[in-house]
Amino acid sequence: MTTTDHTMTVPLYRLAHSRTGDKGNRSNISVIAWHPALWEVLVDQVTEAAVARQFAQRRPRQVTRYLLPRLQAMNLVLDDVLDGGVNDALNLDSHGKALSYLLLDLSVTVPAHLAPYFGGPTV
Repeated sequence: MTTTDHTMTVPLYRLAHSRTGDKGNRSNISVIAWHPALWEVLVDQVTEAAVARQFAQRRPRQVTRYLLPRLQAMNLVLDDVLDGGVNDALNLDSHGKALSYLLLDLSVTVPAHLAPYFGGPTV
């Protein structure tokens, strides 16, 4: 974590939790804010471009983001990131369940006054 007078840079898991699913060679990753006060930061920084950069080594063909503001959540669909999918992949996580951890490691910059709303592990 880095801090300035007015902002903090923290991993996404301090602002949100996540779930993953898969269908074929497509992974969908939900991001759910720990608190409604954190929603705008998520919308501003967990963009399709930011997610594509975070997953660059998996080479997603496309990242599509669907916002669910009433739930303070979003669904991110990443195409072609599962090495062919469950039946074709030789990797250990052909379902992509661990991909949420890669996303939750994304660095986000947050106004310091929002720190009381953080959730998740503190280490």
